[in-house]
Amino acid sequence: MNVIKTNNAPAAIGPYSQGFVTGGLVYTSGQLGIHPATGEFDSDTIEGQTRQSIANVAAILEAAGSDLSKVVKTTCFLQNISDFAAFNAVYESIFPGKPARSCVEVASLPKGGLVEIEAIAEI
Repeated sequence: MNVIKTNNAPAAIGPYSQGFVTGGLVYTSGQLGIHPATGEFDSDTIEGQTRQSIANVAAILEAAGSDLSKVVKTTCFLQNISDFAAFNAVYESIFPGKPARSCVEVASLPKGGLVEIEAIAEI
């Protein structure tokens, strides 16, 4: 198993890794829409945070030798399910394929985020 760490995605805000590679797959930790350079949200919209969350996932995948086209499964957490259509429009425009996905509403996300995305991808 290999731990993935990159400065191109936000540092972990808890006792976990940005990602792990094992068995030919990379598993990312959930990524908020936080900009890695500032550690803060650049946007207060679901669209902006979704774009940044996916960019953070993509940075971890790249550090592991993968990319968004190799994602087989995502799990997406929305602070408000009424944001689903706006979230989905951004998500669909960025992901080149249609990976398997779960998308659920949660009571709250760390730092008051609107969206968190985690992914599993082939190397």
